[in-house]
Amino acid sequence: MSELPVLLTKRDRLLAILRELPGVAVAFSGGIDSTVVAKAAVMALGERAVAVTADSPSVPRRELDDARQLAQLIGIRHVVVSTHEFENPDYLKNDGRRCYHCKTELYSTVEQLLPALGVSAVVSGANLDDLGDYRPGLVAAAEHAVRHPLQEAGFTKADVRALAQLWELPTWDKPASPCLSSRLAPGVAVTPERTRRVEEAEAYLRSLGLRECRVRYHQGELARLEVPASEIPRLAAEPVRSELSRRLHALGFQFVTIDLDGFRSGSLNELVPLEVRRHFEAPVLRTSG
Repeated sequence: MSELPVLLTKRDRLLAILRELPGVAVAFSGGIDSTVVAKAAVMALGERAVAVTADSPSVPRRELDDARQLAQLIGIRHVVVSTHEFENPDYLKNDGRRCYHCKTELYSTVEQLLPALGVSAVVSGANLDDLGDYRPGLVAAAEHAVRHPLQEAGFTKADVRALAQLWELPTWDKPASPCLSSRLAPGVAVTPERTRRVEEAEAYLRSLGLRECRVRYHQGELARLEVPASEIPRLAAEPVRSELSRRLHALGFQFVTIDLDGFRSGSLNELVPLEVRRHFEAPVLRTSG
């Protein structure tokens, strides 16, 4: 995290970048990154800023509710739009390109809304830490001329959280919550039934007090549970283990496992074929100034 004077400089740069735009639609998931961008956009542009949230079977209901509440708290115009990635066979087959097709659908949908919203640019919440060797969503963003003001202003993830805390946003320490389809291993076809199973299984894990958890869905109807390593003994002990097993079997999983390596973001990316990973290397960063 940057020291406070550096953070304030980055904050001012972020606001200046947004003020240069005639009006923006923020791709707003309700996660901490897009929430900070939405807050900055309404500070910089007022009514010329609007938050657009996608709704599909890949979006957890609680995340959609959170996005509505956060938009109201921030004071930004908010529009929820239905996206139709589940009608795209290339998305459903989940061959490592799923995120590209999802973001293409999102940005195409938002672009079509721009005239009605009275704005002309689309911005995302991507930060510097999102620049990696496999970022299909950023490739789709580049194809649609989406701006990434956090990257342009030099924000890391830690900087984003620090600014959110400075602005007293209630989700400043909220764990990342990628879409439900991201839980399905490459090669496992995406279906609304499978994303529903994942959503309900993770909701049960959170009811046990887990803030960070993933239910990874593998071939053979296998659920691989990722939780912090310190929580593994608790889940493996009775009576939690047997009830956890019962709940997930009731959802339709045939096998239930706990990953001894513990929670780690993006673990399924390791299963994406190398040629696909290379195809979706992150675009070159565009910076301001």
